[in-house]
Amino acid sequence: MIGVIGGSGVYEIEGIVIKEERKVSTPFGEPSDAYRIGEIAGIEIAFLPRHGSPHHIAPHKINYRANIRGFKDLGAERIISINAVGGINRKLKPGAIVIPDQIIDLTEGRERTFYDKEDIVHVDFTEPYCPELRAAIFSAGEKSGIDVVKRATYACVNGPRLETAAEIRAFGFLGADVVGMTGMPEAILARELEICFTGLAVVTNHAAGISKTRLTATEVVMKMKEATERIKHLLKETFANISPGRNCACRDALKNAKM
Repeated sequence: MIGVIGGSGVYEIEGIVIKEERKVSTPFGEPSDAYRIGEIAGIEIAFLPRHGSPHHIAPHKINYRANIRGFKDLGAERIISINAVGGINRKLKPGAIVIPDQIIDLTEGRERTFYDKEDIVHVDFTEPYCPELRAAIFSAGEKSGIDVVKRATYACVNGPRLETAAEIRAFGFLGADVVGMTGMPEAILARELEICFTGLAVVTNHAAGISKTRLTATEVVMKMKEATERIKHLLKETFANISPGRNCACRDALKNAKM
């Protein structure tokens, strides 16, 4: 099974038949919504609206542990996470699709691990995104004629407010290319459950101070809607490119990680 985290509309991909909506309860609470279970070319797909349906859960209030554990309980071995981001790197224009290779976690107050009791686990996070899953998206982009940016650093902030211009300058000094509110702790939680994980980010606006215009949530929604068809085609091609077996290090993330 392949998991997809996103918003409304993403699960309406041509060729995918939604068979059921499945509610899941986890030891860490309730996920954001029911999982939409579908199938394409014999591959089972599970979709989850990160912010609920309708959109009502703020980024800092999402139960990330329940969401990721829910995918695990359903049998997902891979997750593609769709994010709206602001562009810090001036080369990244609104509408660009970015497949980040690194992440900087600037969040606070979020549950970042499944191992916060007796077990102590330190998983390797040198490469926060699965290289095999990223490569499948790159190949899908080439086959479908959709341009994707193959390298970028994602700075994840708490939200729900947007950033100041000074913060964006600081993030740029740290090496960040884009900024968003939901990339972490999704990535590390997936790694702790030995699930392959990658981000698929859409640049919806220039970050604060990059553009002279005022930032609005409406602008973010509009740009995501404009990119929806490209995302759907990219996902459909990506599903076809993913091989059944996993040869990456994600599947053995817990090996030698426990104290």
